[in-house]
Amino acid sequence: MENVLRPLIVIGAALVLTLAVGWLVDTALSRADARQPQRPLWGLLRRCRLPLQLVLCTALLRASYEHAKVALDHSAGIGRTLSLVLIGSVAWLAVRISTAIVEASYSRYAGTHRDPARVRRVRTQVTLIQRVVAAVVGVVAAAAMLLTFPAMQAAGASLLASAGILGIVAGIAAQSTLGNLFAGLQIAFGDMVRIGDTVVVDGEWGTVEEITLTFLAVRTWDERRITMPVSYFTSKPFQNWSRGGSQMTGTVFFHLDHSAPVAAMRDKLHEIVRDCAAWDGRDWGLAVTDTTPNTIQVRALVTAKDADDIWTVRVTVREQMVAWLTEHHPYALPRVNTAWAELSSADGQGSRPAPPHVPRTGRG
Repeated sequence: MENVLRPLIVIGAALVLTLAVGWLVDTALSRADARQPQRPLWGLLRRCRLPLQLVLCTALLRASYEHAKVALDHSAGIGRTLSLVLIGSVAWLAVRISTAIVEASYSRYAGTHRDPARVRRVRTQVTLIQRVVAAVVGVVAAAAMLLTFPAMQAAGASLLASAGILGIVAGIAAQSTLGNLFAGLQIAFGDMVRIGDTVVVDGEWGTVEEITLTFLAVRTWDERRITMPVSYFTSKPFQNWSRGGSQMTGTVFFHLDHSAPVAAMRDKLHEIVRDCAAWDGRDWGLAVTDTTPNTIQVRALVTAKDADDIWTVRVTVREQMVAWLTEHHPYALPRVNTAWAELSSADGQGSRPAPPHVPRTGRG
């Protein structure tokens, strides 16, 4: 009977104590979150309940499993397994705590600063910092797990002795990877591009959706994802429409006949942008920017708060202006000169002029 009760008491006590501590910590964090709703840290720390319970349970079992006197022939293997689980759970808990702290800091910063560009910059930095912390914790945890094996401890001296040669070989083999790694850090703290920025790369217009230490993902207007190495943004030129502010100025060009009513078009443009919800009210204008023997080039200028709205304003102006010209001023649309073809003398006929009732011009 003692052989049955002893392991039940040891394991049961560890589980009960783990559940009790987890419930107490979660209750305390829940009350703190209710008292201070403006501080999201307490609510984010509640996500650490599961790894905390795993750490506590594994530590209690690691310290007391010998008293249970279960599987004595395999006590070394059980102890090493519990040690590995404990190391992994501690790393998990550390990543969860660091993530909660970073997200809480970002939330407070975003709530107190109204500059979208600065908020996106901080968001990019904290995201990469969070990834670096997770990677460092993972590497340390893996090294600690390996050092629990005696064979790995014996091999440590030889590994350190050959670290110089291995470092040179690894540096040559991973030159591209290391370049992307340092490029990712340069992007994060050099404020070159941020999550949420509107960029144009290789002729593709889109929004930066994700930045890691090795690659950057751009979501295009048609929901495609372009994945590019971060080293591209440190070695090649690209357009960042969000840098220095998200406000934008857009243009719409019309090729019209010389008789186009420019003054009436200017009044119509003001009416169109005034009724367009995407126009930010900063500026608008219409002017003749070029002429050719057959047409004139009219440029409409509009403004909006970001790239999405400037697209909406431009297509609205283009559609409504063309419809208005077609309905009220069709003569302003570009025309193509036409004439009857002249027959050559080889056909036995001379030139034949166009009949007087046939117009010599027609709209195309």
